[in-house]
Amino acid sequence: MELHELSLTEAAKGLAAKTFSSREMTEAVLRRAAAKNATTHAYVLLTEDEALRQADEADHRRARQGEQSPLDGVPIAVKDNILVAGVPATAGSNIIKDYVAPYDATVVARLRRAGAVIVGKTNMDEFAMGSSSETSCHGVTRNPWDAEKIPGGSSGGSAAAVAEGSAIAALGSDTGGSIRQPAAMCGVVGLKPTYGRVSRYGLIAMASSLDQIGPITKTVDDAAAMLGAIEGQDPMDSTSLPLAAESKLPEKLPAKIKGLRVGLPKEYFVGGMEPGVEAAIKEAIETLRGLGADIKEISLPHAEYALAVYYVLMPSEVSANLSRFDGIRYGHRVAGASLEETYRKSRGAGFGREVRRRIMLGTYALSAGYYDAYYLKALKVRKLIANDFAQAFTEVDCILTPTSPIPAWNLGEKVDDPLSMYLADIYTVSVNVAGVPAISLPCGFSAGLPVGLQLIGRHFDEKTILSAAKAYEAAADWRAKNPLPTN
Repeated sequence: MELHELSLTEAAKGLAAKTFSSREMTEAVLRRAAAKNATTHAYVLLTEDEALRQADEADHRRARQGEQSPLDGVPIAVKDNILVAGVPATAGSNIIKDYVAPYDATVVARLRRAGAVIVGKTNMDEFAMGSSSETSCHGVTRNPWDAEKIPGGSSGGSAAAVAEGSAIAALGSDTGGSIRQPAAMCGVVGLKPTYGRVSRYGLIAMASSLDQIGPITKTVDDAAAMLGAIEGQDPMDSTSLPLAAESKLPEKLPAKIKGLRVGLPKEYFVGGMEPGVEAAIKEAIETLRGLGADIKEISLPHAEYALAVYYVLMPSEVSANLSRFDGIRYGHRVAGASLEETYRKSRGAGFGREVRRRIMLGTYALSAGYYDAYYLKALKVRKLIANDFAQAFTEVDCILTPTSPIPAWNLGEKVDDPLSMYLADIYTVSVNVAGVPAISLPCGFSAGLPVGLQLIGRHFDEKTILSAAKAYEAAADWRAKNPLPTN
């Protein structure tokens, strides 16, 4: 196996055994990124010199002190809406294309503390608004499995980088499925933690009550290792919470599924799922049953409203968060004859079409006369959705759904049909609305494209879904049967 093909766990073992050095691994990953970026465009920026310096530091540290953190010396990519000090952070938008981060996001600082090597910034939908990684000012990202397909979004660059081996692991952000959906479409693992488990300080905000940073990796163990490095309360983020002892991950994640109560929401297993996806999910359910899981039907009665709630709350928060980018306080400026014209020209030139669409939707929902009818009502239904999950978790230990109802679609296919693209998030948005954790992992293929299985857990019970996912991963062994793209 080539160095760039290793999982994080495999890389850590090789570094500990001194089979190879961090510099050798980092050079292999950078070579892979340089070779693949012309095709997939997973990265908007590679920080080669700085990455090699960090790799050399990791090798020296290991030589002096012996075995370090599992992440020590491992090359990791960072989504371009997460700040890395001294490196541009554009969030895929022209309006902040020249912005250079003055400090590290908390998650990046924690990765550095664990010894990780930051190799570059990955491409994404503009301000994380999209499900296809086609709206970036840097151009589209392509799926490593098929360059004519989208990689999912908005963390498509991070998922593509991990899938193609131009990063051993990566950070993404998830507001309505932006870690899990691209992970599913690129055949890798994506974990959206409980809201408040991971600090958002240094994340360029999209929708602050929904955003959460998490890992995209090659295996479930890798996701657990990444989460262990970045989680925990942060005084710089008032929404981050302390971890109770029972919420902390064990040092060695068990592969536990026997006797686990797994719920299948009847509202999610209805028409509209692509046949290949449906077949893969049914096979995964039978695999779990064979491993000793207790599979039972449950109900999430307000699930049908989750997409509508999300597409009221999210644009409303987008409208508020992006108001600062006006060409005066922040962002690209286009001079006009008046202050109002400067605002209009700056925001018109700086924001892409999808971002402008969501700003307008959110501004409308928050406007006088409509606030009660839309935003306030959406908040009330959000509570009902959260209550549905709480009730379901009195009956089951985790909930199983597809990650996406369809596999990756053709580039350009849905760009002019936003409603169709929004429907691709139907299984993921309710997780963010309720604030619970969820993981997507490979469970098969449809027409040669990866399919993702989603496991949803109780608040701060990542341990259960990670353990179940690990057991399924070991039994299905998709990585060995269908290795990640190496061409």
